[in-house]
Amino acid sequence: MSTRSESAPAEGPGPGRLPGRLVQLYAGLALYGASSALLVEAGLGLEPWNVLHQGLAELTGLTIGVVSIVVGAAVLLLWIPLRQRPGLGTVSNVFVVGLAMDGTLALVPDVHALAVRVPLMVAGIVLNGVATGLYISARFGPGPRDGLMTGLHRRTGRSVRLVRTVLEVAVVATGFALGGTVGVGTVLYAVAIGPLAQLFLRVFAARPAPLGSAVVAPGQPERAILPG
Repeated sequence: MSTRSESAPAEGPGPGRLPGRLVQLYAGLALYGASSALLVEAGLGLEPWNVLHQGLAELTGLTIGVVSIVVGAAVLLLWIPLRQRPGLGTVSNVFVVGLAMDGTLALVPDVHALAVRVPLMVAGIVLNGVATGLYISARFGPGPRDGLMTGLHRRTGRSVRLVRTVLEVAVVATGFALGGTVGVGTVLYAVAIGPLAQLFLRVFAARPAPLGSAVVAPGQPERAILPG
């Protein structure tokens, strides 16, 4: 998917463009963590990786945000044998999403009524799509879990779709076995996040960074979706 028209000029960001992209990056990461927290509060099913995070949180007694940071760091270590190159966004993803998730969970009161939980679930999924568009369009490198997916794709020769499906089925199954929440929200997220991400990628599309930028990971997959 192209994030700019073929006729658009190819010059790099103008003055002040980098600060704007940094704001876009960190706003997207913070909103992603907040959207994941809303799905946790709704209790109707989480996105695949957060099913695993929640299951591990139940097992270890750590908060889901801390588990997300630990798992993200562990996944990032797997980039080394896969010869993936992280960007600023990759490293920031590990910490900001988990911190934002725990912060939001501390602020949002517990809800029990289904009439509140369903809108909370829908809001979480839509906000997740907004956050995905913001974060990826800033072009500071893919998230650690996306990099694992694309690295395995390159090393195995299997399709991105197959690699992603196998990874997500594995993390959902493991997380569910550990006590993570799988439900209608998990299914709705799987169906809706692709179209939502595509929509908001177009809305928030940023021009590519200048060649040789030190903070952008080259070869970022344009169709990558930020995992939970």
